[in-house]
Amino acid sequence: MFRLLSQITALSAVLSPVLGQQVGRHFEIVNSCPSAIELRINGTLETTLAPGGNTTRDYGSWFGGYMYSNANGGNLVTGRHIGRAGFHGEQDYYWIVVDHDYLNTGISIAPINKAATDGFCAVVSCTSANCSDAFPLTAPPTSFATPITGTPPNALMHECPGQNVGYTITFCPDGNWPTAPVAGPPSLHPSKDSTKCLGVRGDKFENGTPVQIYDCNGLNSQSWILERGSTKVRSAGTNFCLDAGSTPGNAVGMKIWECYDSLPAQQWYYTDDNRVELEGTGLCLDLTNGLAVNSNQVQTWKCTDGNTNQIWT
Repeated sequence: MFRLLSQITALSAVLSPVLGQQVGRHFEIVNSCPSAIELRINGTLETTLAPGGNTTRDYGSWFGGYMYSNANGGNLVTGRHIGRAGFHGEQDYYWIVVDHDYLNTGISIAPINKAATDGFCAVVSCTSANCSDAFPLTAPPTSFATPITGTPPNALMHECPGQNVGYTITFCPDGNWPTAPVAGPPSLHPSKDSTKCLGVRGDKFENGTPVQIYDCNGLNSQSWILERGSTKVRSAGTNFCLDAGSTPGNAVGMKIWECYDSLPAQQWYYTDDNRVELEGTGLCLDLTNGLAVNSNQVQTWKCTDGNTNQIWT
């Protein structure tokens, strides 16, 4: 849990010489939370913002680090439960980090006067601990690839190219404290056997690892984050998502793959009757051959009403 704190320290060291340079990036910071919050930037207490209050900061174009608050249960010693807005000015990157066990304040990042286009300059917002558009506390970004012109970065990382683009950071963008996550481990069970769980084979978090059925064991590899409606099915605490492959169809085995925004193979719909449909395809996550046996790799199959192989709880 101290990995993120170590990263903040490292980024603060990079930031220090930048603060005295010519002003380049403008940041507008807004508190929409129900109560006052303390604003911290790279470990330094900057100011206290009243509800509805705001402040501005101007830094050099290479500004890097985190903006956050410990309001509403954030732990400054361990780094737990704190939502953070992250920036790496050298590459025009921005992102959010959350603790999926509990989130103290919702947070959003919006580029100023830059419209979202072709995957760039998107507004990123998280208002719950189950947010699917944030790095988990246990795996924040620690390296930053050189941007590829015309190609947005991988999911969870965002980029807004341009000369000294500024940002609006809003705490509690929906005006409320986040609600506590649903109690209990976020596991998925086939309807035929509640003692079996959907999991990543061999706890191997690499592109292409099969997703299978196995005895429930409480390991992270059997924990998933998803929401009702349109959703990614993300392996909890990682940046890997349930992936249906480039040519989805009947009997295609499921795997994990690094999460990407707007990738059809990772865009699912969790229905009210507990089916996990590959959005817009008529294909559902399916217990292969109806066998709830260890190591059975799950698949996609044509969605059919009443098919218990496609019910996940």
